[in-house]
Parts: sequence; structure tokens; C-alpha cells
Amino acid sequence: QVQLVESGGGLVQAGGSLRLSCASSGRIFGAYAMGWFRQAPGKNREFVAAISMSGVQTNVANSVRGRFTTSGDNAKNTVYLQMNSLKPEDTAVYYCAAGWSSYSTSSSDYNYWGQGTQVTVSS
Repeated sequence: QVQLVESGGGLVQAGGSLRLSCASSGRIFGAYAMGWFRQAPGKNREFVAAISMSGVQTNVANSVRGRFTTSGDNAKNTVYLQMNSLKPEDTAVYYCAAGWSSYSTSSSDYNYWGQGTQVTVSS
């Protein structure tokens, strides 16, 4: 079992950038695939990005492709979500999650979740 803690959220103007971090209490790469999801008020949780157990393959949602990337630091047991060219519609609580399935887009394939970090993009 791992505990995940997100950080790096905040308020940013449209067009700006943020980098979210997800620190794990235990080993990530080689043990879990990691995913990023977000949930805006009144909306369902949606997939944003994922990185494979190896830390090599990534998958990014169409809505953020070309603007968001995910990566990891094996030594720090941390994954990152780099968000560029932010838009007001990116406003949401962002969650990281760990699971044993390949870097899935489905939240049901992830077993452990962080508490979330708020990202607010002003127009």
C-alpha cells in the first residue's frame, strides 16, 4: 500500500503554467502505473494523463494533449504533471492515483488515491 500526496496546485492566469507533484510513500516505478485525474464542480472525474510502471510510456487525454505532460523521478518516488497553456476549463481538483493495470484511462483501475490539489485558472 502506498500513500500519495499531491502538491503544486494554485491560482494561475490563462496561458500560464503549473507543475503538479505526486509524492509516494513507497516505490512507484516497477510497482505501479500512475494516473492523473481531475474533477471540476458538478462534473465527473476525468482522466488527464498516465505513466506506465516502467516510467517510459505515457498517455495523455485528447483535451490536454500538446499542453500537459507527465513524467516521473524514480529516485524520489514522485510523478509530475506539467501543465502549460492553461485554460479556464482546466480548473478542477487534480488527483494522482496508483494502480496495477497498465497506464489506464479508467479511474476504476487505480487502487490508491491522493487527496487532490486545487488548480484554478482565471480568464
